[in-house]
Amino acid sequence: MNIVLWILQILLGLLFLFSGSMKFIMSAEQMTEGSPVALPIWFLHFIGICEILGGIGLIVPWLTGIRRGLTPLAASLLIVIMIGATVISAMMSIFFAIPPFVVGLLLLVVARGRWKDVFV
Repeated sequence: MNIVLWILQILLGLLFLFSGSMKFIMSAEQMTEGSPVALPIWFLHFIGICEILGGIGLIVPWLTGIRRGLTPLAASLLIVIMIGATVISAMMSIFFAIPPFVVGLLLLVVARGRWKDVFV
């Protein structure tokens, strides 16, 4: 199970590092194109920062062994972001909501798996 959790942590960490950094590279028009909700640019940058920090938090604490409890915390807080992404994506089409929902479920696996390793 440890190997599965590590694979998920690395892949999800890279996903959120990429996703968060793209929120600073893309223009506001590109990010909100086709979106049913017009989110302000400052909010998109805030989400980008949260995603970058969450991506780091999925990998670094467990890798270094320092403050291991931050890994399940990062996964849990990224689930909140994925809930929002799922809701906004579902406004466009239910098919667009499937990827963020699956990412949220994978984050739940990491949070639950690492939570047991830290506090049990």
